[in-house]
Amino acid sequence: MKDIFWLVKNVFKILLKKKFSFLIIVGLPIVGVILSFLMYGSSDRTELRVGIVNNDSGEISRDVVSFIKSQEHVKVSEIKNAEVNDRVAGGKLDCVVIIDRGFSQSAMSGNPDPVRIISIKGEAVTSYIKSYLNNYIGDIAAFGRLAGNNQDKFHQLYEDYQRSTFKVHSVSLQDTSKYQNMTYQTIGYLVMFMLFAAVNLSNMMTKEKERRTYFRILSAPVTAKAYVLSNILSNLIIMVIQILVTLTVMTKIFHINIGFPFWEMFGVLTLFALIAIGLSLAIVALADSSAAAGAFENLVVVPTCLISGCFFPADIMPEVLQKIADFTPQRWLLDTITKLQQGEAFSHLYVNYLILIAFAAVFFLIAVYKIARQNDVRNFV
Repeated sequence: MKDIFWLVKNVFKILLKKKFSFLIIVGLPIVGVILSFLMYGSSDRTELRVGIVNNDSGEISRDVVSFIKSQEHVKVSEIKNAEVNDRVAGGKLDCVVIIDRGFSQSAMSGNPDPVRIISIKGEAVTSYIKSYLNNYIGDIAAFGRLAGNNQDKFHQLYEDYQRSTFKVHSVSLQDTSKYQNMTYQTIGYLVMFMLFAAVNLSNMMTKEKERRTYFRILSAPVTAKAYVLSNILSNLIIMVIQILVTLTVMTKIFHINIGFPFWEMFGVLTLFALIAIGLSLAIVALADSSAAAGAFENLVVVPTCLISGCFFPADIMPEVLQKIADFTPQRWLLDTITKLQQGEAFSHLYVNYLILIAFAAVFFLIAVYKIARQNDVRNFV
């Protein structure tokens, strides 16, 4: 055990000598957090820019204008008829509400004239204003029908409505979808960086054999098994650092709500770290040289991350690729995180954990088998 810790210390000494490489290993996950934040952090609801042309001088039309101005997320500007086309076509306004002359009188009679809404952005913009105006104007029309032609009775009903003691208490719920998107995207980037870091660190063993450093190490009282175990432990420490840095930056600096406890996310990602180590050892064991390992890394890591949904949701891909993605560990990791965000209990996802453990076991077995049967003197055994 003492020899393993000495070798781990030696690995970190080599990494710290190459400060730029170490900063890349730790810093790239932070870049992933920043990219995810820039992609989804500005997705808050924006203000709807509404122009109003009030061609009616009545009390009801003025109240309608005030009502629109009182709505949240609506920025209102009163304009003239001649400005409508220029403001809408130029993108200065999302829509324009036009109240024609005689609207107040028609509303008092119980049959209000239609309020026109002009927009080049379609229902996506106008439906919000329409829904509120229909309710408000519908109430006024009901008073007109109840009052008949009695204007005094209408004004009494209308004033009672304006002074109504009935209050609605509204509570705004936080939209967590953007945080889920940011978390998903950040973990997708982190997974790719973890895989690259694991392969590069495991590839150090091949490079040391090519430089004959490996044989000088084994001339000391150090076994080949201890040498490999030290690399695995070094790899695990590096990836735990990546995970902790990423989650800390997400939750403490960018205040991203991951949707479930910190320790659950840490546990799932640590399990994936073992998969990354197993895969990296398998790649290095199957490669004949450090250059071949680097090429094999690019052929395995990038495509599997792509089809598994690390860069964009796998649901948008063709069904054939989605089925292929089920054979990648990244897909099961992201599926586990998604289900945890949706409220699934951590203990209920044991099938996902067993599948992830199976991936780790398979990769380690491939690496052990290949290393044990390797006859080239440049390799471990």
